[in-house]
Amino acid sequence: MEKINNVTEFIFWGLSQNPEVEGVCFVVFLFFYAVILLGNLLIMLTIFMGNLLKSPMYFFLNSLSFVDICFSSATAPKTIVDLLSKNKTISYEGYILQLFGVHFFGSTEIFILIVMAYDRYVAICKPLHYMTIMDREKCNKMLLGTWVSGLIHTVIPISLVVQLPFCGPNEIDHYFCDVRPVLKLACTDTHIIGGVVTANSGTVTLGSFVVLLISYTTILVSLRKQSAEGRRKALSTCGAHIAVVIIFFGPCTFTYMRPDVTFAEDKMVAVFYTIITPMLNPMIYTLRNAEVKNAMKKIWVKKIFWNANSK
Repeated sequence: MEKINNVTEFIFWGLSQNPEVEGVCFVVFLFFYAVILLGNLLIMLTIFMGNLLKSPMYFFLNSLSFVDICFSSATAPKTIVDLLSKNKTISYEGYILQLFGVHFFGSTEIFILIVMAYDRYVAICKPLHYMTIMDREKCNKMLLGTWVSGLIHTVIPISLVVQLPFCGPNEIDHYFCDVRPVLKLACTDTHIIGGVVTANSGTVTLGSFVVLLISYTTILVSLRKQSAEGRRKALSTCGAHIAVVIIFFGPCTFTYMRPDVTFAEDKMVAVFYTIITPMLNPMIYTLRNAEVKNAMKKIWVKKIFWNANSK
């Protein structure tokens, strides 16, 4: 099949056709994005200034915060600008680039969550061997594996989309670049491609969720052998992880683990995993995780106290 591409840009319908609603969304999205940047940067600065990267938990938490910033930045800035614009256009190349960013950073975040679950499993179930199992070399390899796995997952939908012919129309009923909306605009039958994309995303989503479910179930079962203080600390740490998993995987499951059908709720559901989850992650890990909260208090209170005394 010869590729015919008469489309040089795509037009988003956006979150709403009502200017007043879009004005409210602009304020909300701008606030959410600011919280994402400030919250995740605060966690990264805390880990760096506290010299906490030597701890595997903080090492992976730092990576999660970085990926959250990248993931939200793949969609949020463009969405915020479009909310004030009548013409919500993006070039064909820009669409492919954003599509790559959404899938790459989104899938990398999923794999980082798996690695973090494994880290908590070793810390709680095999505490005497924790530092031996989770040494720096292994942590580096595991982190590299998350990025490589994310890239492999992303190459599949991107390679399929760039081969599709587009001859018009070019209007997309969404507010950011994703595979399913653009498949409807292709001038060819996309049922097979849609099935491949669903299988690819579904395997990553379902497989990762099952692995996480098994990991945290094992951890919770093992807590019966812990002391009351040990159970409290473990539940505090794991509670934060479980909350992130539920908030992130719920919307992703609704979006990517179903047949190639579009629902009116898709855009609202997408808001959860593109901007709300990255915004909640810093709050969950600071407010629900006693270790992170204590580290922040020690570093920032000490810094503020030191600066006040030095004046």
